[in-house]
Amino acid sequence: MAKTSSPMKKPSPAKPAGKAPTRKAVTGKAPTRQARPAARKAPRPANETSASQLIDQRIRDLNDWRGDTLARMRALILEADPEITEEWKWMGTPVWSHHGIVCTGESYKKVVKLTFARGAALPDPAGLFNSSLEGNTRRAIDIPEGAKVDARAFKALVTAAVAWNASARKR
Repeated sequence: MAKTSSPMKKPSPAKPAGKAPTRKAVTGKAPTRQARPAARKAPRPANETSASQLIDQRIRDLNDWRGDTLARMRALILEADPEITEEWKWMGTPVWSHHGIVCTGESYKKVVKLTFARGAALPDPAGLFNSSLEGNTRRAIDIPEGAKVDARAFKALVTAAVAWNASARKR
């Protein structure tokens, strides 16, 4: 059986080496960025645990001075800004947000650490920040066992962080 040949395509002319023409070269206009559509959050399943419940559970699970300290600092955060949102991020970190992250609350063997996302920009006349002082953005408060934190000064930091976040949104 003989092989049938198909008609051959004409070779396309070789393109000159170099860059392909840009949109500006073609239309005379610079390319514009397309706005991304707003991300939609999927509805939370009815059986999913809320962030507040997860933070409650973390406090119970600690079952020592760290749980007591985290609970006390959480209460101060909520007193300072009743509209603050509790979140659970990064595989198990309590986060408090209002117009952006205000602070996170981590527990370690020797300290409870409250890290303020924009702490370097906040006034701290009482000198509560005692950790992560070398960076240009974050500041933290390490609370060892038995330490007392000035409640008024701490609530002022939370209030200042919320105000900073709100002003940053307007920029």
